[in-house]
Amino acid sequence: MEDWQKGFIEVWEVATNEVEQIFTEMAEGAIEVIDSFLQSSEEIFEQLENAIPADLEQFFNELVEPVVEVYLEFERAEDINQADLFVHYVEPTEQKNPACRGCQNYHGQVYGGNLMVCGMHPFGWEGESCPDWQSY
Repeated sequence: MEDWQKGFIEVWEVATNEVEQIFTEMAEGAIEVIDSFLQSSEEIFEQLENAIPADLEQFFNELVEPVVEVYLEFERAEDINQADLFVHYVEPTEQKNPACRGCQNYHGQVYGGNLMVCGMHPFGWEGESCPDWQSY
């Protein structure tokens, strides 16, 4: 009976060694797979790290910058005097546009804060007598 027990123990030891060897090989294979995965991941992250700043700059230039410009335009529009947004009439005086007093071509309307003096001279005439002056 002792031979049978010895034989069983030897077979058990061989089987145990074989299973241990299989698990060791599987663990080594898993370690190789994990190492290659980590190496690939590092390469991917390096590529992403190099690509992201350019993409962010492009994103900023294409999307964010126009939005900022529109915002700044609205902010500038708020700075305009609200009274200047409505069209109103300005009479010529001795100090401002004296050559236009009594002229039928005088327009005198303010648009968006800009005075339109007349069609021939939108900003007015600099001298005392305009060559295009016409009486009413």
